[in-house]
Amino acid sequence: MFRKKNNTQESEEHHHESKVKELKAAIGPLYGRSLQYCSDACLKRYLEARNWNVDKAKKMLEETLKWRSTYRPEEIRWNEIAVEGETGKLFRAGFHDRHGRTVLILRPGMQNTASIDNQMRHLVYLIENAILNLPEGQEQMAWLIDFTGWSLSTSVPIRSARETINILQNHYPERLAIAFLYNPPRIFEAFWKVVKYFLDAKTFQKVKFVYPKNKDSVEVMSSYFDEENLPTEFGGKATLHYDHEEFSKLMIQDDSKSATLWGFDDKLQRVGNGHSGAEVAPEPAS
Repeated sequence: MFRKKNNTQESEEHHHESKVKELKAAIGPLYGRSLQYCSDACLKRYLEARNWNVDKAKKMLEETLKWRSTYRPEEIRWNEIAVEGETGKLFRAGFHDRHGRTVLILRPGMQNTASIDNQMRHLVYLIENAILNLPEGQEQMAWLIDFTGWSLSTSVPIRSARETINILQNHYPERLAIAFLYNPPRIFEAFWKVVKYFLDAKTFQKVKFVYPKNKDSVEVMSSYFDEENLPTEFGGKATLHYDHEEFSKLMIQDDSKSATLWGFDDKLQRVGNGHSGAEVAPEPAS
């Protein structure tokens, strides 16, 4: 039985490798940053996102390469979008999940700006930074979303939510492993009923609602995080402390790492610019 399973795994790996080669040939010659971006691991993510359909993966990847050539996410620098991070509405956590994934903490109730374009640049910057800080052998990140202070009047516009999902799904496929929505208020249901239709099936399965009084949802979260690392805002024992000045120093250091990775002089950069899916899950009665 073990031999049979092993042979099946080997056959699947061989199939995936052949698909990567097929996609590589379909794309044709690449140069510069596009060549650097399109590693075998990258091609696998696009194939995975499109159920190993080469034509669909090729179309998706080409759209991303076009987006990256104009948006230039690897060139965004912290000093361009630092104002977006002043309240700590989105930042990279100082801990990983049980699988070594980078963790991004989102606190939508702490929104502090009005420009959706700048908010999206801030999001893209932090996604790129999360990827930059992934340990070797790990390619995905986890999101923890804290709804403290959230209300319909202070929530992000639907356009912003849709653009966030578009960027994540279409230009960073298979980068999100899990997203925990922790203790959203009942009123969030109205917002979720609209937003969920922007999610594809794969992303939908990765979104989990967690309520402190719901044992099953808490256990799902515990399977991903050690409570000693998890902040109290998410049911853990750690203290969540965001220091904008210290985080800025960290990001500036990472900007240099990113410049080295992509092969350009940072000084020349411009300055100034397995569980069930998340169907609507209302909070259980106490």
